[in-house]
Amino acid sequence: MALGGKSIYAEKFAKSFILKHMGPGILSMANARTNTSCSQFFICTAKTEWLDGKPVVFGKVKEGMNIVEVMEYFGSRNGKTSKKITTADCGQI
Repeated sequence: MALGGKSIYAEKFAKSFILKHMGPGILSMANARTNTSCSQFFICTAKTEWLDGKPVVFGKVKEGMNIVEVMEYFGSRNGKTSKKITTADCGQI
């Protein structure tokens, strides 16, 4: 999960559950609690249909999924990484 602060667009967003957690590469909002969608997100590495209707899907990895798979290697069940992972030069939607 990526940890962030305030979004550059708004403090809070209305939820829309049109897109589903269909498989690897799905980008989804991470919430600390109800109505706290901000700038935290995670990238799915498997089908996670049990998340449908909970966190909002907002995109999909278009290229570089091999890098996501390498990042997954540094993860753990408790969400901590064994090495620091930084997103840089990611652009803006």
